[in-house]
Amino acid sequence: MTLVAYFSASGVTKKKAEELASSLGADIYEIKPVVPYTKADLNWMDKTSRTTIECADKSFRPEMVDDLADISKYDTVYIGFPIWWYVAPNIIKTFVEKFDFSGKKIVVFATSGGSGFGKTIEDLKPSAPNAVFEQGSLN
Repeated sequence: MTLVAYFSASGVTKKKAEELASSLGADIYEIKPVVPYTKADLNWMDKTSRTTIECADKSFRPEMVDDLADISKYDTVYIGFPIWWYVAPNIIKTFVEKFDFSGKKIVVFATSGGSGFGKTIEDLKPSAPNAVFEQGSLN
């Protein structure tokens, strides 16, 4: 079975995740922070914005709403997110570290306003060391 899990701060990644889940016939799950991000939080030009501070602290794990009961039934998990500072937002690490992805294939896909994947895969691998990562699309 396949799951498409995604985090979307502005709705762009959500649309891509819904299209992907529909085309794959996959289940879909939204990775939601307990404290939603505001427009001010997303202002990457502000060095005091929430996202800037979180991205600077690689150990920070935003708390996520816990409403996914069982990931064990999925063999392949697509994980989508916007690229923030050339990597996945820290909430993606919260999600990946919450579950056992041993032996599962994780395919990352992302949305970006102009930057590439950067070191996204390398940055995520330590959070799920026993998973097989693949790079998917970047829109």
